[in-house]
This record gives sequence, C-alpha cells and structure tokens, in this order.
Amino acid sequence: MIKKSKIHVRKGDNVQIISGRHKGQTGIIIKVITKTSHVIIKNLNLKVKHVKKNQEEESGKIINFEAPIHSSNVMLYSIKNKTRSRYNTKFNENNQKYRILNKTAEIIK
Repeated sequence: MIKKSKIHVRKGDNVQIISGRHKGQTGIIIKVITKTSHVIIKNLNLKVKHVKKNQEEESGKIINFEAPIHSSNVMLYSIKNKTRSRYNTKFNENNQKYRILNKTAEIIK
C-alpha cells in the first residue's frame, strides 16, 4: 500500500524551483500528485513526446508537455518581494486556518 505524504504546496501556489536544471525559475502549480509527492508547474520542465500516427486519420505528432517535479525541489515564492520562503499556519478570529510566509509575512491565498 502506498502511503500518501503531506505536501507543503497546493494547486495555484507560486513556487520557485530550488534544484535541478530549471533552478531559480518560478511558476504556478497546475497539478499536485499526492501519491508520488510530485507537482506539475505551468510552462516549466517541458518534455517532448513523439506520437505515432493512428491507422487512418491523424499523422504523427510531436507534443510538448509539462513533466512532474518532486515537491522537495520547490519552495513557495513571494512575487511582491521576489523571495522564496517556508511557511507557517495560523488561525484568524473566525478560527479559519491560513498560511503565512516566514520571511515576508505575506498571506498565501
């Protein structure tokens, strides 16, 4: 049985890649894969896939797609202050939980 691990980022978060070929680039998470702890970031880590033609209709294609990146290789990113940071969770007066960046005290939506 595969255990789902808790991931520190969510869909729609601004993140910066901290290791690998795309180190330093920023983007928005479009999908989170909890089973493998991977994330897919819009227009980053693009791969090329060659697709064979179907029997009659289509011809062969070359498709570009975003490949997954392990969640340990990304950190939350503040667009205002242009810095990456860890986060903490706090509660507001209505007892709703929200996330706040440690370095900049910016609230994450």
